[in-house]
This record gives sequence, C-alpha cells and structure tokens, in this order.
Amino acid sequence: MSWAIGAGRSPTVGSSPIDVGPLLRERLHQRVPCMVMTSATLTTGGDFAFLKRRLGIEREVSEDIVESPFRYQEQAVLYAPAHLPDPRDAEFPDAAAREILELIRISKGGAFVLSTSLRMMRLLSKRVGDELEQEWFVQGDAPKQTLLDRFRDQGDAVLFATASFWEGVDVPGSALRLVVIDKLPFDVPSDPVVAARCERIDEAGESSFMRYLVPAAALSLKQGFGRLIRTRQDRGVVAILDSRLRRKGYGKLFLRSLPPARICDSLEEVQEFLISTGQGPTITALSTP
Repeated sequence: MSWAIGAGRSPTVGSSPIDVGPLLRERLHQRVPCMVMTSATLTTGGDFAFLKRRLGIEREVSEDIVESPFRYQEQAVLYAPAHLPDPRDAEFPDAAAREILELIRISKGGAFVLSTSLRMMRLLSKRVGDELEQEWFVQGDAPKQTLLDRFRDQGDAVLFATASFWEGVDVPGSALRLVVIDKLPFDVPSDPVVAARCERIDEAGESSFMRYLVPAAALSLKQGFGRLIRTRQDRGVVAILDSRLRRKGYGKLFLRSLPPARICDSLEEVQEFLISTGQGPTITALSTP
C-alpha cells in the first residue's frame, strides 16, 4: 500500500507491504533450502505462531524454545500494580509519576524510565526529574551512546527514554537495577500501515486486536524487559505501570510472553527484594495506595 502523512513542513510519502508473508515465501522461503532463525524474542505466549504468520512460514519447521541461562526467579521481580488508573485516563500521568518517584527512591536510582511516546517521556521527565536526588538524563539531550556512557559512569542515574532504548541497549551490572515501562507498547492504531493490516484481518473475520496488536505488543514488551538482566550476576526490578496487564484478559498473554520473574503486587515487596540484593534502602517509609 502507498500512504502519505502530512506533518507541517515535512510531509511523508511511502509504500509498505501490508503483509510481508507472500513476499518472503516467493523471494526467500522457496529459494533458500535451509534457514536458522534465533532470537530471545521470537515467541509470544510460549509459541512461534505469531512470528510464523507474519513471516509467511507455512511449511513444517523444527522449533525449539531454549531455556534462558538466567535465573529470573532469583535475579528479577516484575512489579505489575493493578491499582493505577487506565493509561488512557487523564489521571494516569500524575499517578505514574508518583509511582516512578517511589520506585526510584526505593532503588536509589539506577533506573531506565521507558515510555511508549515522546510526549509521555517528556511529561514524565518533567514531573519526576526535578524531584530526584540523582542525576537524570533525557533521550535527545545528547547522542545515544553519550547518554549511555554517562548513565553507566554515574552508577545511580535515571534515564528517560522511548523506543530506541527498548532494544539493542546493554547496561550490565548494578548501574541498571530498575526498568520502568509506562504502558503496554501497542502499535499506534492511526498509523496507516497498522490500520491497513488490522482492516485486512478484520475483513477476514478475525480479531485484529488479538491476532496482531496484542502479540506484536507482547514482543516489544519482552524486548523492554530484556534491558534489565544482561548477565548472571545482574539483579533488579521491572515495573510495568499499565494496570491492563492485570485487569484485562489479554494481559495473561503478555505475562506468558515475559521471562518467568516473580510478580510483585506492592512496593513493599519491591523494597524487600532490592534489600535482599543489597541495592535498596535499609530503612524507608513507603507511601502505598
């Protein structure tokens, strides 16, 4: 499909396939006798069905899910609060900012705050940054590698960022002990390619939300989670502030797609875990809802 987006003085015109499967079958699968595909983020909900549909893999293939060398039950906890407002609610930014401040205070810094949009990144950095005791950085203030180097060197800094820091970023060690994700990373429904893909699935009598949007977001969320544990010595917390993860039925697919870390429901549990790893305060007063 061809598409155009008018954005001030920089309109964009492009052409993208709605479904890459037929192209890959014709130009790759039918021409290459053997392929090996490997990644830490190929499965959703514990299987390869979504990936195979997207890549047009229809023939029988050998599949294997290899157990991670990391001991997620010991090395990480997932804080998934159900008490926060729906991310689409007008009260969410303030509630999220309060939760982030509490989490950073408990972890004593060493945090990535990853947002699904530039708007939310800027909003959270403004509401949280000035309240921090630690040095903090915002994506765009300096080149990506410069920000990462400064973050590592500080040891207790806070970095506010978006999608470009969700993958391909490696900060092993205690400099990164908390990853906060504001929302489930659903594709923007107004994007012309996303809208066209959803329309085609719906016209076929299937649910584009469950067949495309949810598994695609689950893959992205897994990549964001993966920023935390990079070695067998790393310890830390991933906090996902989107209450739909616990309240909605589709949240179970997200949870099945993530590494098997222990799930925490309260800030007290987060604090206890960090204290046990030597990364949290020994005494603190928590403000819980």
